[in-house]
Amino acid sequence: MGTFSTSDGVGLVYHGEAGDPLICLPGGPMQASSYLGGLPLDDVIRLDLRGTGDSEKAAAYRVDLQVGDVEALRRHLGLDQIRLLGHSAGAALAILYATRFPQHVKELLLVAPSPRVVGIDVTDDDRREIALRRGGEPWYAEAIKGFEEIWAGNVTPEAFAKISPFFHGRWDDAARALDDHPRNPEAAQEYYAEGAFDPHQVREELGNLDVPTLLVAGEYDVALPPNRAQEYAKLFPRATLVVQSGAGHFPWVDDPEAFVAAVQRIP
Repeated sequence: MGTFSTSDGVGLVYHGEAGDPLICLPGGPMQASSYLGGLPLDDVIRLDLRGTGDSEKAAAYRVDLQVGDVEALRRHLGLDQIRLLGHSAGAALAILYATRFPQHVKELLLVAPSPRVVGIDVTDDDRREIALRRGGEPWYAEAIKGFEEIWAGNVTPEAFAKISPFFHGRWDDAARALDDHPRNPEAAQEYYAEGAFDPHQVREELGNLDVPTLLVAGEYDVALPPNRAQEYAKLFPRATLVVQSGAGHFPWVDDPEAFVAAVQRIP
């Protein structure tokens, strides 16, 4: 475990050390990086974002403001260039860092990235198509009720709890354990606050991003279905898309070996 300070004096913690690390930014948004502890990759550093995990709380949590935190970590590690992994909402932070500091990014790995930062709309029909393919699962009858409530406009925490199995290729103890890692709900509400980014501008900047990029999507991911992942990957000049068979929103948990094989395809 290591510590460093941001430009506004917030003490942040990272886990792991390596000479050429893969710096991993967690999703949630604003979930402790401990849920990434099972990544089957070498030379990993997990960053606890401000207000999460072992890092200190802060006055501001908007994703664009946290770009400076990643830059402070790079400077602290003494690296000219970094390899950067962003999962889910953490991919938004990774993308904003890469477009602001492209000269400092060696590789970009986006795992089930949130489409909000680039303005890709995942529709109810997109999610319904994926969800209906899981009809043979033992948990399906109860879980689909949650989606039916959400699609009817009854968006409640209870409905979201019901659909949890749809985010995983396998609904087992390993998948359930991911919910045990804490999240900062107040910070999460601010993460995507108005003014954090302009999706149109982000898309334009990505069109000029000369960085090898790998986008890993899950075949069954209702957060970023494969058709939207294809649309996403086309925004990058040097992107490779891998759709991991049988995987959901956490592909390294669903099939670690397949995930490692996918990561090795960074161009």
